[in-house]
Amino acid sequence: MQKAYKLFESGDINKVEVGTTKGLCQIHKYLFDGLYDFVGKVRTLNIAKCEFRFANSLYLDTILPVIAKMPERTFEEIIAKYVEMNIAHPFLEGNGRVTRIWLDLVLKKNFRKVVDWQNVDKELYL
Repeated sequence: MQKAYKLFESGDINKVEVGTTKGLCQIHKYLFDGLYDFVGKVRTLNIAKCEFRFANSLYLDTILPVIAKMPERTFEEIIAKYVEMNIAHPFLEGNGRVTRIWLDLVLKKNFRKVVDWQNVDKELYL
């Protein structure tokens, strides 16, 4: 939480490449540097949550550039892009926090709006 706060307060958030896999990796590295040895690196292992399997790691190098190039002209397109990135789940840990910041950057860039995540019901969101 402290690193996320610092990311915004320091202005480092403005150095993040918006809407790309590189930008997602930049956010991940910033938030988790020193905590994990895989920070900012796309996973090479398969992962699941409950009974849901995220994208197979063998295909991440192929699918992540496709997701990054998805259009961002409308709110619906942005949410579709966010959902695809969330399903890809490119990191071993921290995907939710990182993709929410990533989504906010895309929304801010295209619509000058962000999500107030405190007002989002976690159960409805999931």
